[in-house]
Amino acid sequence: MHIPTASTQELTILTFADALVPRAESAQYDREKWLYIPNFYSEYRYILGTAGSHPLITIGINPSTAEPDHLDNTLKSVERIALANGFDSFVMFNVYAQRATRPDDMDKECNVALHAENMRAFRWVLERSGEAPAVWAAWGAIIEKRAYLKDCVKDMLAIGAEFGAQWLSAGKHSVKGHPHHPLYLRKDTPVEPFDVAEYLQKI
Repeated sequence: MHIPTASTQELTILTFADALVPRAESAQYDREKWLYIPNFYSEYRYILGTAGSHPLITIGINPSTAEPDHLDNTLKSVERIALANGFDSFVMFNVYAQRATRPDDMDKECNVALHAENMRAFRWVLERSGEAPAVWAAWGAIIEKRAYLKDCVKDMLAIGAEFGAQWLSAGKHSVKGHPHHPLYLRKDTPVEPFDVAEYLQKI
């Protein structure tokens, strides 16, 4: 379980560019297999995933405790569904980069600097994912926890459009139209086109 030690506004945040540089205190893992940025456990995480040429870029709300070789149940489900849908890898990305096992512990207000670096990370993921990168909206109803999360998704939608991103969802949507969270989905659940722009207008 990860409970933030403080709001991220009180922390010194590594820029995404600096987070790409391996640190001495890095976790021990196979760097040929895993993408992990920053490469050590911290109060925030930009990227966790496996290396490949055809990834399923999965978007949750915020990261929890998962690390390379120590995936939580949500990430295990993400990996299974990615492979079942013909992808050779997965990238777990999040609308907001702060680690918090309980979404109620997330920052009350958006840390603008952290969000900006997170969007640089998103752009980096898209750039290395080939034409029409596949982006799986997988955040569930947790997006309702903070008002700023919807605006973060709007920024992601705009960046994704620059790269021709194909937005997807998996499983049944909620009554309010939220895309299904990966947990408890069957491992062979298909991903299907998802109109994020229309969704954002309705919530």
